[in-house]
Amino acid sequence: MAVKLRLRRMGKKRQPIYKVVAADSRSPRDGKFLEAIGLYNPKANPLFVDINEDRALYWLGVGAQPTDTVRSLLRSKGITLKQELIKRGAQPEEVAAAMENWNKLKEASSERKAAKKEKKKETSATEVKGAASEEKVEQPA
Repeated sequence: MAVKLRLRRMGKKRQPIYKVVAADSRSPRDGKFLEAIGLYNPKANPLFVDINEDRALYWLGVGAQPTDTVRSLLRSKGITLKQELIKRGAQPEEVAAAMENWNKLKEASSERKAAKKEKKKETSATEVKGAASEEKVEQPA
């Protein structure tokens, strides 16, 4: 039996919510599964991802293969990094330090993105104001 970590669609029409599940690869998308290990809501802003890290590491450890989307979700939560460190035989203190460093880098990256987005918004607002004032100057002439 081949186990996959994949998404199980739930929710209403045009409002999908997905459960991250460990399922037999032969079972249908929304069919029987072995264990639900998390939730994923792509419509939330920012998108919502909640994965039980211990259970995800367990299933990856026993050979479950994540789908591409689930792999990217695991990567965004740092679970794949933790799995790689454990697989290499790193001590728990080293794993904790590496995860702390990874979290700091991720926060810094998100802050940079937010600042860049805010700057772009301010720039576009001043350009719109400038264009509107130029139009007013041209009308009386």
